[in-house]
Amino acid sequence: MASQPSSSTKGFWAERRALIALERHGWRLLAQQWRCRWGEIDLLLAKPERLLLVEVKGRSRCGPDGWGVAACDGRKRLRIRRGFGCWLLENPQWQGASVQMVLALVPLPPLRARVRWLTLEG
Repeated sequence: MASQPSSSTKGFWAERRALIALERHGWRLLAQQWRCRWGEIDLLLAKPERLLLVEVKGRSRCGPDGWGVAACDGRKRLRIRRGFGCWLLENPQWQGASVQMVLALVPLPPLRARVRWLTLEG
């Protein structure tokens, strides 16, 4: 009997798929799975004078959290913002950049649907 992939393997795969899609649109990876005591960032990417904070949710089916939408609640967004604040202290050259936060909803195999992107409010 084949074992199921772990949640960390699924998460890595989902992040990789989202990252590839963003790199195809000219984004450059600055940090992946960045963590500090107060928060975390799945993916942080850049274009000139712009930063993109990406929370990635990979799901193999639409469950009670609606493909991961409900899992990105106000507390989760606060952890992303706090993590970004810590990251920014370590990377002050990005102080003046505009920042956007998005949620990437990544269908896991065997699904072949496209990644869905939702803009998150701070």
